[in-house]
Amino acid sequence: MTVTAPGADAAPSLRALPAEPLVPRSDFPVLAREVRGKRLVYLDNAATTQKPFAVLAAVADYYRQHNANVHRALHTLASEATEMYEAARRRVARFIGADDPRGVVFVRNTTEAINLVAASWARARLRAGDVVLLTVAEHHSNIVPWQLAARATGARLRYLPLGDDGRLDLAKLDEALAGVRIVALAHASNVLGTVHPVGEIARAAHEAGALVLVDAAQSAPHMPVDVRELGCDFLAFSGHKMLAPMGIGVLWARPALLEEMEPYMGGGEMIDVVELESSTWREIPWKFEAGTPNVAGAVGLAAAIDYLEAVGRERIHAHEAALGRYARELLAEIPGVVTYGPEDGDRAGIVSFTVAGLHPHDVSQVLDDEGVAVRAGHHCCQPLMRRLGVEATARASFYLYNDREDALALARAVRRAKEFFRVP
Repeated sequence: MTVTAPGADAAPSLRALPAEPLVPRSDFPVLAREVRGKRLVYLDNAATTQKPFAVLAAVADYYRQHNANVHRALHTLASEATEMYEAARRRVARFIGADDPRGVVFVRNTTEAINLVAASWARARLRAGDVVLLTVAEHHSNIVPWQLAARATGARLRYLPLGDDGRLDLAKLDEALAGVRIVALAHASNVLGTVHPVGEIARAAHEAGALVLVDAAQSAPHMPVDVRELGCDFLAFSGHKMLAPMGIGVLWARPALLEEMEPYMGGGEMIDVVELESSTWREIPWKFEAGTPNVAGAVGLAAAIDYLEAVGRERIHAHEAALGRYARELLAEIPGVVTYGPEDGDRAGIVSFTVAGLHPHDVSQVLDDEGVAVRAGHHCCQPLMRRLGVEATARASFYLYNDREDALALARAVRRAKEFFRVP
């Protein structure tokens, strides 16, 4: 599934190439750092993103001026904190095109959101012989929860195959949907950068009587995401991958589905009446938010959404796609470098690659010596690595604060890694 041959002849093109970041780097304090005496070139955005002053200020203001537990008291601080928390929920709903904010459940991250659905929806409804349809390109967070649900219910897992072009093979989609109760797939691959045709898959799934869960961890931060256009029933994403703090994430679900589901966790906040032998639950979405929530994280997420929408997600997607294309062209000039994913079409700004004769961890270490931060490993996608025929890759991932010089720095650092290890 390689798409750029070692030593390809094509010269890098400067077409529509961003010479500057979309936003001032000075908005992000960590980007002023040096690493080993070199300018920090942060290209690990698929793992987590850096935080702008606007988000840091929003979180600090909450703690300095409004800190209180939500929904539980009538004093001024509690009322202010509750309104900030619920305003963040409404902000998230608008961000993803959801008409009803009751469908927005705050969780810690994408992983918890998917686990909530696998536990609260799937375990109560799947039966022996039912099928959960996944893809071989999924992150472990969208495989392991379904393995657990299948083990508990007797359901089976089925996987859509991946073509050699890095895209899902949908030729037999209708056949694959036989007996399927739910389809769970990523909107964008965290390894290949492939943007999957979720809308097309969702339409076919619904015609077959199946629900659809979309892992939007690599799409919501980078491109327009609208639950109505996607046609999904569940959507999950993480705040820390879109400029917000760690520890805050979102599960969106059609409210009618949440109404039918049992809580994922029990405790305070999510209850209505507690008796010694039984309890009743609060209305949605609160029946899924047990205990003290991450109010500061929700406030930071709302501020991050404001920042992203001021730039425009269409612009962000185009910016990252151009940088990713340029980086692949630069890497194709280096003998022994192979990149993975589709050659053309809609792609995220993710570039996974290997260097012949070098382990990706060694490549990553030399790049760090040059101030270039990338990820190396299986990226929580071991089945996909086996499909690619590799143990691991190095991965550079671009965001709105990266530019052409960052792509050039990546290529220079890869050449330096080859020189360091004396690989021809």
